[in-house]
Amino acid sequence: MRGIGDENGEWSLAKKLAKIAEAGYGGIMGRLPAPEEAGLWRSLLDHYNLQFGVEAFPEEPEEFAAFLRKAKQFGVSYVNAQVKDSFVVGEKAINRLKGIIREGKNHGIPVFVETHRGRITQDLLRTVEYAETLPDLRLTIDLSHYVLAGEMLVPHPQAEACFQKLLKRTSCIHGRVSNGQQIQADIGPGGEHPMTGRYMQWWKQGMACWLDEARQGDVLPFVCELGPVPYAIALNGYLATPAEEISDRWQQSLVLKELAEKAWREVQQARS
Repeated sequence: MRGIGDENGEWSLAKKLAKIAEAGYGGIMGRLPAPEEAGLWRSLLDHYNLQFGVEAFPEEPEEFAAFLRKAKQFGVSYVNAQVKDSFVVGEKAINRLKGIIREGKNHGIPVFVETHRGRITQDLLRTVEYAETLPDLRLTIDLSHYVLAGEMLVPHPQAEACFQKLLKRTSCIHGRVSNGQQIQADIGPGGEHPMTGRYMQWWKQGMACWLDEARQGDVLPFVCELGPVPYAIALNGYLATPAEEISDRWQQSLVLKELAEKAWREVQQARS
């Protein structure tokens, strides 16, 4: 929602959350509010009955523990962890992830490691290795990063086999479509983009895997994650202020919401 508004400017926090609730979303993902803003955030989230997941960028488990204490005090539903960084590999990466998983359990907060470029999950092969080594590793699935990094304009059997291993660890899904050349594509007013079908299949597979292990009361967050410039493509994006985005991110988020709900219904119907 960063930068989203109308001809009068960016919407206020209160208006953003009102719009989100009015559109039928059940929650949001964002940053842990600063202490001076925490009261406003909590009152608005409670007023609109929205769950709240937060993103974190941990490096060492000890540092992450301090963040988790603050997150628990605020009452977050889960933590989406982009674990630093892309140059940490092998045993050091495994040990770092073990520590991140341990701290989540110690603090009683669900922690999902996001499949993200520029992080410890930089590439598909190493992330599969982590999943095979760490049985407790739960993932936020955002395959747009790997589709982009691998220029996966068409299906690739080896990549699909790797995706299946990661989808079995689905605990959260970030709904964004990469076309293999740009990280964030406009998929059209009804999801007509030719890549949409592939993402729908991945999302449904992740949902089905999650349902296989879900317990009473568990929640699978699906985040319609569409970032501002430079994630969003803009005309003169680095020259104009504010940049003129070529896509309406709010409308696109509503399209993603409809697709996610459709995928969920189809998964439920297939199991009935």
